[in-house]
Amino acid sequence: MGRAPTRLVVNADDLGLHPALDAGILRAHREGIVTSATVLVKGPSAARAVPSARAQGLALGVHLSLSTRLPPAAPASHVPTVAPGGRMRASWADFARAWLTGQVRREEVELELAAQLRLARELGAEVDHLDAHQHLHLLPGVRPLVEALAKREGLPLRWPDRLPRVSWLRAPGPAVKTTLLTLLARAAPGPVPGVRRVSAGGVFEAGQLTEAALLSLLESLPPGDFELGCHPGEGRPHVPEDPAWSYGWQSELDALTSPRVLARIERLGVRLTTYGALAAASPAASAT
Repeated sequence: MGRAPTRLVVNADDLGLHPALDAGILRAHREGIVTSATVLVKGPSAARAVPSARAQGLALGVHLSLSTRLPPAAPASHVPTVAPGGRMRASWADFARAWLTGQVRREEVELELAAQLRLARELGAEVDHLDAHQHLHLLPGVRPLVEALAKREGLPLRWPDRLPRVSWLRAPGPAVKTTLLTLLARAAPGPVPGVRRVSAGGVFEAGQLTEAALLSLLESLPPGDFELGCHPGEGRPHVPEDPAWSYGWQSELDALTSPRVLARIERLGVRLTTYGALAAASPAASAT
């Protein structure tokens, strides 16, 4: 009996946040291994990015956001604790602190998440999955809201539960953050019946997914269904919504379009796919 296949969704985050990020994502799909992207529906360039992505056949999900100073998709007067003063909180830490101390109303989060999905479709996206900007869907209390939305809409969900690797020791900061997310993912109760969680990696490498890091990740994939998150972009753009943010967008784009990476995928027999294709196929053993 042959080895079960490895099916991999390569998903680029943050479509719609900045034209330089959009250009990198679209190029990584045309010339590289990116098969999917998730859109920040209230990002400044989302209204242009979604039609461009659809025109070249890029699969799209929604990057549910509760931070990064974005305006809400719901009327601001309806979600004042989610978007004080008409803008979401600056960072994931700011939102998490407000949420865990009872400053954010549950019903407003519910309303805002549904409004973001609705807006994605109004922009023209044929949504095939959900994830969350800065992985805030793993927060206690937020997780059931996101899973309820996923169940209602019949959409799979990114689940960043990859176990730590020895190589993470070289970067303690990202290692601590990634390990915390893994603990939240693995400690959560089982998924709501009807909700598919797809195991996801690339969190530790976010912003530093070089060719070498990408080749190493590919070599480590076991059989099953997985997502690899990435952040390609062109150059080093200034993102007004998060002025301190500085990722290696260009180096990730270079890695995702590298001939060596494409050759490695072929040699390993990894099947590049989309969330829509996974949903249409029988669930693999790696999905929880």
